[in-house]
Amino acid sequence: MAAIPIISLPAALRSTPAARSSQAPSAPSFRTWIAVFGATLGAFMAVLNIQIVNASLADIQGAIGAGIDDGGWISTSYLIAEIVVIPLSGWLAQVFSVRVYLLTNAVLFLVLSVACAFAQTLPQMIVLRAIQGFTGGVLIPMAFTLIITLLPKVKQPIGLALFALSATFAPAIGPTIGGYLTENWGWQFIFYVNLVPGLLMLGMLWFSLDRKPMQLSLLRQGDWAGIVTMAVGLGALQTVLEEGNKDDWFGSPFILRLSVIAAISLSLFLWIELTGDKPLLNLRLLFRRNFGFGILANFLLGVALYGSVFILPVYLSRIQGYNAEQIGMVLAWTGLPQLLLIPLVPRLMKRFDPRLLIGVGFALFAASNFMNIDMTADYASDQLLWPNVVRAVGQALILTPLSVVATAGIETENAGSASGLFNMMRNLGGAVGIAILQTFLTKREQFHSNVLMQSVSTLEQATRTRIELLTNYFMNHGVADPAAASHQAVVAIGRVVQKQAYVMAFSDTFFLLGAALIVALAASLLLRKPAHPDAGGAH
Repeated sequence: MAAIPIISLPAALRSTPAARSSQAPSAPSFRTWIAVFGATLGAFMAVLNIQIVNASLADIQGAIGAGIDDGGWISTSYLIAEIVVIPLSGWLAQVFSVRVYLLTNAVLFLVLSVACAFAQTLPQMIVLRAIQGFTGGVLIPMAFTLIITLLPKVKQPIGLALFALSATFAPAIGPTIGGYLTENWGWQFIFYVNLVPGLLMLGMLWFSLDRKPMQLSLLRQGDWAGIVTMAVGLGALQTVLEEGNKDDWFGSPFILRLSVIAAISLSLFLWIELTGDKPLLNLRLLFRRNFGFGILANFLLGVALYGSVFILPVYLSRIQGYNAEQIGMVLAWTGLPQLLLIPLVPRLMKRFDPRLLIGVGFALFAASNFMNIDMTADYASDQLLWPNVVRAVGQALILTPLSVVATAGIETENAGSASGLFNMMRNLGGAVGIAILQTFLTKREQFHSNVLMQSVSTLEQATRTRIELLTNYFMNHGVADPAAASHQAVVAIGRVVQKQAYVMAFSDTFFLLGAALIVALAASLLLRKPAHPDAGGAH
């Protein structure tokens, strides 16, 4: 069954094409805007919950007795469930009705947020986070679907600008909020923070969504083969991406088996969806020029968006010794400018070709990464300020016009499929990006360490002189044994070399992110101009 959410459409969308061409688009009602605001608030919280927890992961691990490696499953379980449920949401909304489906998952999301704060063990936290991810993942595509089905075309850029706040602003501001709450109130408050906006969201959705009968009979007609192969494939793929670098990728039998499972399952899923009469997702949308290239650009946006939010905290923690709150303050400059700029994007789309805004956005986002390719060990918050501001401006310009251009011409009956694919691919891009960056950072650090160590050989007079100076320093500061002092001197030099190698490796990762965004820029240049520029590009 195609992923078609059954919702109450405004008259302009229910009327015939001939009627629509002869009358101006009707203005959305107050209740429609409340539905859009409520849904996008839910999407914002669902995305925020990824980064806000990552910022406090070390504190959570310590509180529940989890090791560094096992503690990663606190985030991984949420992401797996979220990515799996996103493409399912359109069909499930049709089965249970948009009102029941959204409200039920919104309530469960809030209940599970509170429950996570009371988790005592790692298994408890993993299970709660997985279920929370399954409920939170519903909120993201449903907000997108409501925007492109409830709002007339001329108002969709405004709705998509609201959605962009959840997709690009939330990941950027998450570490800031998470770091502040953890350092000043305790890690439990990163889960309590959902309650006030969550209750507001529930009230808005309860008031604005129309009651519709459930269609439980559709469960028997569901594309269950597609659902199972997609869930197994995406779940296995996400686990491989999250755990691969830690387990040495295909050197691990566990990762190898999961990779085979993912490849077989996803291949079967593609075959089922492209050949079935009632597919879960209409993958033929990918063959439409704007949607196909829009998906590619959106995937690469996810790579760079989540990749940069991952790599910056790692750098600031490992090289500069920043705590969670200090890291959050640095990343605030990636988030706060977006809060001011994104609401202005719909107006810019009325004056400029939306493809121009997309291109400028990707160019600025790429430039912000290239500004960080000559980092030194002294590269800290002051040096990161302007790259972060440029990054914020670029991110603010991308998602709203990209969403409008990519979904131009998407029929109402394909809205669920379009929403599921568009949002899943951005999140999947983030998972792929983080996995690539983790491995790339490790390999480049090893490469630079090997190169630098050739220059600090004990055969070199400069190296021996440095060891003698450090040996004397340690002996003058409490180390009585000359051999022990000499050993500490060698260790100290090794740490300096490793730190420099890491700094150079981080510079390389920013170059890689910039290169990915150049490819995204090329994909955006292949987009066709939408038919109605006065509608912000929608058609």
